[in-house]
Amino acid sequence: MITKETKTAIIENNKTHENDTGSPEVQIAILTERIAQLTEHLKVHKKDNHSRLGMYKMVGKRRRLLNYLAEKDIERYRACIAKLGIRK
Repeated sequence: MITKETKTAIIENNKTHENDTGSPEVQIAILTERIAQLTEHLKVHKKDNHSRLGMYKMVGKRRRLLNYLAEKDIERYRACIAKLGIRK
């Protein structure tokens, strides 16, 4: 689970303007953090298939947001991938 402080820090690092909380970059960054935490959880709890399904759904949502960003503005997409270290 992401703490409020962690989420606030992620939003601050990835926002595109002053009051930005919902841009694709911010949403992708938050999903990336949640996926990373779930990946660590699943390394310990290998049979937790309910959490695994939730992680797969988050990966799919992040993929759709990245596709949207690539269609909308390729430079923002490339910057987002480089900043978060997502391989594509």
